[in-house]
Amino acid sequence: MLDLSKNYDPNQNAAILASLANNPSMVVQETAALFKQFHQKEFSAPKVVKKRVSLSEMFFRLFSKRSKLSIPPIMNVDSQGMVYPEWIDLLNNEFTKLQNRAIKEVNIIDYGAIGDGLTDCTAAFQKALGMGSVKVMIPKGIYVTKGIRLPSWTILEGAGKGVTTIKLHDDAPKGTRLITNANHWRGNHHLFVGSLSLDWNVERLGDSPKTSTWGNHSSCLTYANVTYGWVKDVEAINPGLHCFDISSTLYNYAGDGFRARGGSMYVWLDHLNGYGFGDDGITTHHSDNIFISNSHMCDPSGRAHQKGFSNSNGIEIDDGSRNVLLVNNSTARCFGGVEIKAHENSSAAANIQIVGHISVNDNRSYNFRHIGHHKSTDAESKTAFNIMAANLLCIAPIFSDLYKDSTPRGLVVSAYKNVVINQFTLIGDPYYDYKGNPVMAIQYRARNVVLKNILIKDFKTAGAGIKVLGGENRAESVRICDVEIENSSPKSIDVGQGIQDIKIENSSTKSVKTYR
Repeated sequence: MLDLSKNYDPNQNAAILASLANNPSMVVQETAALFKQFHQKEFSAPKVVKKRVSLSEMFFRLFSKRSKLSIPPIMNVDSQGMVYPEWIDLLNNEFTKLQNRAIKEVNIIDYGAIGDGLTDCTAAFQKALGMGSVKVMIPKGIYVTKGIRLPSWTILEGAGKGVTTIKLHDDAPKGTRLITNANHWRGNHHLFVGSLSLDWNVERLGDSPKTSTWGNHSSCLTYANVTYGWVKDVEAINPGLHCFDISSTLYNYAGDGFRARGGSMYVWLDHLNGYGFGDDGITTHHSDNIFISNSHMCDPSGRAHQKGFSNSNGIEIDDGSRNVLLVNNSTARCFGGVEIKAHENSSAAANIQIVGHISVNDNRSYNFRHIGHHKSTDAESKTAFNIMAANLLCIAPIFSDLYKDSTPRGLVVSAYKNVVINQFTLIGDPYYDYKGNPVMAIQYRARNVVLKNILIKDFKTAGAGIKVLGGENRAESVRICDVEIENSSPKSIDVGQGIQDIKIENSSTKSVKTYR
């Protein structure tokens, strides 16, 4: 099994994932073609469930806008097979502008900082950053601070992960963000953070049962209302909430159909490592055009949640996020590897694309859901649309103390419409007790789901390889093509009762159980 420890180099992911597909570029193109062929622009009007608007929803609507569904952006593939968003040239041009603007280069040592792991360097960072238009270099050492706020047109660069470390001061409040932008309300732009480690110093809280406060606080790095941002070659250590949070000014709970104002836009996260996080490794909220590549998140503490009920995900694309592309990332030993979701009182993430991901020992490797919009008695989601995923790898999902009652799954799709997953390899542990649970579940009013080129092997004690839930909360409009199941449960595909539109083609499995 792959050893995806906290020091794992995620730049290896591309080569590992390339071995699963003969031609990764063709898989990406095929996935996009499948989505174009099968996605539906319109569905019947969602069932209206009358619900009184709460006071909190009324408050958040002051800072929100209506959510509008758009088509997913185009993915571009270069000659080396690397995938980029269609707006990458725009972002590269803006980075050139940042380099030209931040022509003043300073060394933090010259402003009184001492990298001894003891001296408070907060004032030194404030002086060095000034009003922005500056490149601040941080040499080898451990620099203690009570928090850093970045003005626009700023480059903050160290000497490398594990070489330069910025550490939160022992006296910093629980809600402190180690690095964030200077003004969440007016917003900031053109920010780069790179080549360093960020230590949130959770040890300063002792045995506190909860390590975070509220909203987008308590994280190693938070971009809130940032346009044109980069975070590259950065390690995040033991944050109270998130390692990296690309967010709006406020998390917004105005209800399904609304998104926050002041979201971030055009942000690239690349070659990041994170571990020990209280909630999620990388998360996005109410932000657009986010690119996450070659990053690895593992081993959360889960301490932002009640013990045993920790929804701590390696990468979480959350409330109101739009046009997010994930390429060649990895996760290990989290509750969810990649979770695409929303809370009941917020809009779902939409137009999400995943190209290459490795999940090892995550409880739910890939989990797509809009909470509170699953059952026939719930209001149908207005916003949970459009997920494309290609060249995924799931290795040995397991039961987890993070969420004690959650059963292992390679994939769960709930409430989302227009989901295409192509080239998906799931490898279980033949000696592990999966207690008869299915490996993959399409359920809870998911609609228009396409699964193609699926290999499931070594789940000997699991139930069905693919279970499509029937009954009142049934999935609908499901296509399952080119499935191979080896050394696993004899029940390969289990189709529940009452599903009217399901097609199964070119399956090499011998057991397809259906109820119509």
